[in-house]
Amino acid sequence: MEILTKVHAKHLVDWGRRHPEAYVLSADLTASCEADSFRDAYPDRFLSMGIAEQNMIAFAGGMARQGFIPLIHTFAVFIYRRALDQIAMSVAYPNLPVKMFGFLPGILTPGGVTHQAIEDIAVMRALPNMTVLEPGDATEVESALDVAFETPGPVYVRQLRGEVSRLFDKNEPLRLGKPRKLSSGEDIVLLTSGICTEEGIRAASALLDKGVRITHYHISTLKPFRHPEIVEDIANSRYGAITLENHSVVGGLGSAIAELMAEAGAGKPLRRLGLQDTFAHGASRRYLMREYGLDAKALIAAVENVTGERFAIDEASLAETYTPTLHSDAKPEAL
Repeated sequence: MEILTKVHAKHLVDWGRRHPEAYVLSADLTASCEADSFRDAYPDRFLSMGIAEQNMIAFAGGMARQGFIPLIHTFAVFIYRRALDQIAMSVAYPNLPVKMFGFLPGILTPGGVTHQAIEDIAVMRALPNMTVLEPGDATEVESALDVAFETPGPVYVRQLRGEVSRLFDKNEPLRLGKPRKLSSGEDIVLLTSGICTEEGIRAASALLDKGVRITHYHISTLKPFRHPEIVEDIANSRYGAITLENHSVVGGLGSAIAELMAEAGAGKPLRRLGLQDTFAHGASRRYLMREYGLDAKALIAAVENVTGERFAIDEASLAETYTPTLHSDAKPEAL
């Protein structure tokens, strides 16, 4: 597997050369959110706003009214929890092109509840005019900025940083509203997003060896979310659908597909895997994914429960995965 480092940082500098109207705004987490290279390349278009996210969002709304494209860079949890009123009133209501890059989504940090954005999809997709994206690999990190820029109005991106795996062809970038169909099968429809897609790939491959055929969709656009083709696949499946996400099961990918299924009258079971209406404690990414049921083993257990079969798939039977190192071993902000 190809592993790339600081994918967003490198693309941002090249992209910024072609878009002089773009400014990067940081809330005192510049290096931790891969904005330092842009700062060094274009110091006149970089604004350090300090630990004042509400002011930063309102300021960005004013910039957008003047024809600039503000690119917010901070931890995801500090965007929607601290500045929701400013996002709603200064950005979403006037439908302004403020692009928000939220780093460390879900349980991608050992920082515990203060740093874990576990309900951000639920909050942000509830806002009118808001687009919500979640890259799942290096290819999509490389293209999320372009999609956000080309999408009218405000955009929220659950961004990956540091060491990122490449799961998809680099010539097939993220496309707004277009899921990736990774496999086809008549038994179960699996929908995954973000870091959980790699776990879905591992599980689906092992289950195929046991005779379970899965239609697997990777979802990178969480709003807008209109997919009649997915609902049709679920309606035609033997056992229904399973979702797997790095987020609470309340209001995220699982809720989005449940809404579509209900509206279409797709009378099939849906099993939602993710944080089960709970906060997570601080630990490593791999430990937290295992502890809270966000990994391939949890998905296999869910399939066993749905089908009523036991497949005896152990960790050694699964494809190897790569666990990134911590962003930094020197800075407290590296949480």
